Amino acid sequence: MEYIPNTSSDRGEMLKYMGVSSIEELVTTIPGEIRLRENLDIPSGLSEIELLRTLNALAKMNATLDEYISFLGGGAYDHFIPSVISHIISRSEFYTAYTPYQAEMSQGLLQSIYEFQTMICELTGMEIANASMYDGATAMAEAALMALRINKKREEILVSSAINPSYRDVLKTYMGALKHPLVYLPWNEKGLTDLEHMKNYLSDRTCAVIIQYPNFFGSIEDICTIGKYVKEAGAIFIVVADPVGLAILTPPGNAGADIVVGECQSLGIPLSFGGPYAGFFATRMEYVRKMPGRLVGATVDTEGRRGYCLTFQTREQHIKRERATSNICTNEALVALAATVYMALMGKEGLKEVAFQCLQKATYAREHIGALPGYSIPFTGPIFKEFVVKTPVTYNIIESKLLESRILGGINLGTYYPELEDHMLICVTEKRSREEIDRLVEVLGKLNKH
Repeated sequence: MEYIPNTSSDRGEMLKYMGVSSIEELVTTIPGEIRLRENLDIPSGLSEIELLRTLNALAKMNATLDEYISFLGGGAYDHFIPSVISHIISRSEFYTAYTPYQAEMSQGLLQSIYEFQTMICELTGMEIANASMYDGATAMAEAALMALRINKKREEILVSSAINPSYRDVLKTYMGALKHPLVYLPWNEKGLTDLEHMKNYLSDRTCAVIIQYPNFFGSIEDICTIGKYVKEAGAIFIVVADPVGLAILTPPGNAGADIVVGECQSLGIPLSFGGPYAGFFATRMEYVRKMPGRLVGATVDTEGRRGYCLTFQTREQHIKRERATSNICTNEALVALAATVYMALMGKEGLKEVAFQCLQKATYAREHIGALPGYSIPFTGPIFKEFVVKTPVTYNIIESKLLESRILGGINLGTYYPELEDHMLICVTEKRSREEIDRLVEVLGKLNKH
């Protein structure tokens, strides 16, 4: 069978309708120099055993985190994932369930989403959370759109330059399409958003201010002070937060945040080459009708039994397009379920323990690397699990030597910030042992001697 199983008469009818006599005539407008004239170099088919052998050989070309000690971060983190999570989300009632269009038939799925929303509210200190977003970056962009719906007469959005560059790229794409101006706030010598610049930029044109907490450099922003200035200016305060860090840091809701978003990957979700992930989105009750996505609520039936329902789902397929708060057509329910299982399994104290271990181990690594000859710590403020190191040799040399020792080093900050050439962002999670951190310090120390 052909890939497109049309008969000769089918193709003839279609060509006749288009007013051409052949497929060749149909593509004459394509320049000849870029057209492929020979047959595609596609090998013949394989038997199942040959195919499995080929795929296994290809898979073995990929390195896994089981083979390396990872100090990579920047938005995707190597946290420990309890085995029970994969067992629970692999149950057929969860694994095969799609979006709950018939809510009365999807009580289990709706309950899991309700629990997810509740836990996100507890972490963020907010009043309401939705059923999840695609990822942290799009959650931040959707938060900016929501702020524009709230502050309709204001168009300018202030964005900290210390926010994850990939998140800022997504935001730029969203806002560029709508032609809404973005103003980038510089970071200061402490690796924090410059508050003096922020105060100078705030005006009656400012719709919202977006801050990451902790920021891309791992530094912990003073969101209480920032929130005070933003509120005085009448703007919407958006915080992009690390959910693990929120176990021990001041909840954004307590600092005056109007919208809190972030990435759920740290909550029991594997790195998996970049996805799928899930974003979380929380806000104040007064803004609930401006919020994108779905909201699951708890109710009772006619006999007084507890039940769950889709309380809120203002998507374009449910209401008029121009009134829709989002074009999200589904949510990452299975991934959000994994985060829910993780949070329920760890509990408040367990999540605090993970956060404290990240903080303590990152602080230990920062102190020992900073003490190496030729190395320095440019940003000396409080951190959570990531920190910046200025290196005496280029990143390429460091990366190569660390890989030889089966270590995945930090991120090359020069890629995103030219002024931070020869600076590296190092992440230390609860998975890293003292021996592994000492091994990193040892290899870095030897590099300076070359």
